[in-house]
Amino acid sequence: MYPSVHALRSPDKPAYIMAESGETVSYLQLDRRSNQGAQLFSKLGLVPGDHIALCMENNARFFEICWAAQRSGLYFTAISSRLTENEIEYILDDCQAQVFITSEAKRDTAIALAHRCPGLKARYMVGGTESGYESWEDTTAEEPSSPIPEEFEGRPMLYSSGTTGKPKGVKHPLPGIKAGEDPTQTLLITKAYGATEDSVYLSPAPLYHAAPLIFTMNFLRLGATCVIMENFDALRSLTLIEQYGVTHSQWVPTMFVRMLKLPEQDRNRPDLSSLEVAIHAAAPCPIPIKEKMIEWWGPVIHEYYAGTEGNGFVMINSEEWLAHKGSVGQATNATIHILDDDGLEVEAEETGGIFFESDIQYEYHNAPEKTASARSQQGWTTLGDVGYLDKEGWLYLTDRKAHMIISGGVNIYPQEAENRLITHPRVQDVAVIGVPNEDFGEEVKAVVQLIKGEQANTQLAQELMEYCRSELADIKCPRSVDFLDELPRHPTGKLYKRLLKDKYWKDMPS
Repeated sequence: MYPSVHALRSPDKPAYIMAESGETVSYLQLDRRSNQGAQLFSKLGLVPGDHIALCMENNARFFEICWAAQRSGLYFTAISSRLTENEIEYILDDCQAQVFITSEAKRDTAIALAHRCPGLKARYMVGGTESGYESWEDTTAEEPSSPIPEEFEGRPMLYSSGTTGKPKGVKHPLPGIKAGEDPTQTLLITKAYGATEDSVYLSPAPLYHAAPLIFTMNFLRLGATCVIMENFDALRSLTLIEQYGVTHSQWVPTMFVRMLKLPEQDRNRPDLSSLEVAIHAAAPCPIPIKEKMIEWWGPVIHEYYAGTEGNGFVMINSEEWLAHKGSVGQATNATIHILDDDGLEVEAEETGGIFFESDIQYEYHNAPEKTASARSQQGWTTLGDVGYLDKEGWLYLTDRKAHMIISGGVNIYPQEAENRLITHPRVQDVAVIGVPNEDFGEEVKAVVQLIKGEQANTQLAQELMEYCRSELADIKCPRSVDFLDELPRHPTGKLYKRLLKDKYWKDMPS
């Protein structure tokens, strides 16, 4: 299935609706505009395997661009619109993007990047223009709305930060097949979640994240209608379910928390009876929160554990979860192995690194050392998480990637903030950790050891937070700073972050 098929069958059917503006893009419009984008990419000399990148907020042009790349056999990277220009520049250069598309809402960032990234052939802006950028709408409008002569399936290549602090692209080989002929794309949403062309899918999250992007594109393959929220709002998301008769949706636990904290009369007012499947992932969901959600919405809650790498997909429905509370499920496309520090498989109920044995092929772009480090001696791959299998084969997560912080479903690697803060002239040593946050699950905290003779105070704490924000995206920077006389380091230099985290997590319920 493919949007072009639905453009012939149901040309006026809404492909997607922007929740706040109400702008609706029909399947005919999506097909024609993505064809025009593909024609432009072809005119620029791009061929299958080449790369484009986009950085913008959720808007009505987002999927027109993605489908233009998808049907051209290109890799496309959706970059977080919350990153700084330096961070965006790194990704553009690393992925070797030949075309960069941004938006009027990102005008300041666009101006800062206008004379960087010499590898770019062209720069475009949605919703306006700026020096160095052509209008995406005006330029593509001049192109034919017919398909390019040869359409091949492309792929997203999304970036996630690594332990080195520099983000790395997760790259899968292109399938090398004609566009629309990949039968695997919709298998998950049809077989596991019962999606059909009559489904209505609500996406409340930023589209530059893997799950919202990939799930929405697969619902569009199927011919369903998608409702895209420009920004998440707890009450608004509930009213949208009623307004559009939403059947399928995807969330992160922070969204559950915010909805549960609404006044009871507000959250119980919308009619949610159309909802058949509510999927959640991206971060651990506290057991009490999930219990309340199942009690409220019924057994429509589905959870999965996976990564952009796609090397393993673990899932669990409401009934299974109630019988195995805390589990993230069983693997559907892989065999799970739990390995100790020596790479040996452990017994059931024993904790170790989670590895997947599967046929999925991927690499970390321009990072062969990271690709190799994610593989065991047996050739199995890991996302770096720790957990255990019970005797029935249900997977439980007991820790996260080495030091990763998950705040509101967003993965944050502290090394970037540490690398920035350690350069401050008054800082001797620093550790950045995740501490409890009622709304977001975790928030970023810096624990700082000052140069001898320096005095800790609230003014300095504020200075350090601003110093970090001047270089990195706000979400990566500490929301608070504590001071210690000395950080707990082994003589070899290893920092015992667990000792620091225990101070903040010891009183939290398990």
